[in-house]
Amino acid sequence: MRTKPVNECPVPNGILVAIGGKENRGETPEKEVQQDNLQPLEVLGTFISAIKKENPKLEVVTTASSEGDALFEEYVNAFSTLNVTQIGRIHHEQREDVLKDEAALVDRIREADAVFFTGGDQLRLTTIYGGTLFLMEIKQRYIREHFVIGGTSAGAMAMSTPMIYAGNKDVQQISGEIKITTGLEFLKDVCIDTHFVDRGRFVRMAQVIATNPTCIGIGIEEDTAIVIKNGIEGQVCGSGIVIIIDGHRISKSNVLDFGTGASISIRGLQVDLLSRGDRFVIPQTNPPHI
Repeated sequence: MRTKPVNECPVPNGILVAIGGKENRGETPEKEVQQDNLQPLEVLGTFISAIKKENPKLEVVTTASSEGDALFEEYVNAFSTLNVTQIGRIHHEQREDVLKDEAALVDRIREADAVFFTGGDQLRLTTIYGGTLFLMEIKQRYIREHFVIGGTSAGAMAMSTPMIYAGNKDVQQISGEIKITTGLEFLKDVCIDTHFVDRGRFVRMAQVIATNPTCIGIGIEEDTAIVIKNGIEGQVCGSGIVIIIDGHRISKSNVLDFGTGASISIRGLQVDLLSRGDRFVIPQTNPPHI
């Protein structure tokens, strides 16, 4: 008889808000589902509300984006509409620039109430910030304090481990064509993917989960978010859906046939579709260790 593992890791005091991309920033949406279910600025408003402070101090990290200037201005406008005016920008093109300026960056995080990672290329976030004191300070504040971390699109995908960084819809049906690495590790044994329904990313997530069924996949649609408290307790907000892919009961797959061009085959996946207000708990089946 299997015994249930005991989670002895510290329970984070902070909150994660992982957004599926293209969250409403005050514009009129084009998609019918968003028009029918729209609550303007709902997702960004949920992120700000989670901070639980009037006019909080917010740092927006645009490093993932190649159009950081314009993107930052969009978020300044959106957050200003939500009565947030203390907004700083953090942007780096090279890892060496982070290492030169780490003390100042750590001080900025210590003074902030929340940090928000924009979209772009998630691999830029991990290669530039991985292992830095900057990232360590964010993690320490998330674990020890009521510190809120938000991320949209690439900024949400980088929150998890494993993290997808390559493999689009043209190759996702081929076994072994989805590339993963270690993310920023705010979540353990969880893979986050974004624009999930709009860009047809179900199969690529299924491949990731089949390579390590300890993990679960969280696929988040556009203008939708999952808010995670206590490290594992999630709730959905926004106009779209979140798809949970659980591989614990996978009975058979051909993920070992990578390099042959074979189409992916997986049996035993469990799938749940969640929408606004739905809750779920991330399963803890992998005993913690130092």
